[in-house]
Amino acid sequence: MPELQRLHPGHAPAVLAFELANRAYFAAAVPDRGDDFFDRFTERYDALLAEQEAGICAFHVLVAEEGQVLGRFNLIDIEDHTAELGYRVAQHVAGRGVATATVRELCRRAAAQYRLRTLRAATVRRNLASQKVLTKAGFVRVGPADPAHLGGEPGTWYQRDLVHTALPGDRLPEGRGHR
Repeated sequence: MPELQRLHPGHAPAVLAFELANRAYFAAAVPDRGDDFFDRFTERYDALLAEQEAGICAFHVLVAEEGQVLGRFNLIDIEDHTAELGYRVAQHVAGRGVATATVRELCRRAAAQYRLRTLRAATVRRNLASQKVLTKAGFVRVGPADPAHLGGEPGTWYQRDLVHTALPGDRLPEGRGHR
């Protein structure tokens, strides 16, 4: 059973393998990351971990039992109980509900663990699969996205207001438990 895990240094080789194996697939739906992303992967990965440590972002990977990364699910620019959601899944699991189920799970975690109230996500207009994932996960269209935000392509913002719910294993603050 795949598991959504918070990104850590040990994930680096599997994340790089995931990005390389799916590069052409991703580029068909979203702007390509470019060669520089891969040439400077270690530096960029370390910067992500530093942002996560600072509480600016929360990065997650969906990991198969064998240890390979099946998807990346990120909460970016966390501020004022709001964050931007970004995600991508491997081609071999696309179309099976993996992205939708994991986005829903991350929404639950965003509310319970990170105390977020709102998630926003932008998608390029040609990425119909991502638009379906967002809609099925409870996001609604809220307006056009600036092409500069999406690698120069026109797109749309989606938003979901979150309900604070505890996940199994979450510790509630003192005095906030059920009686």
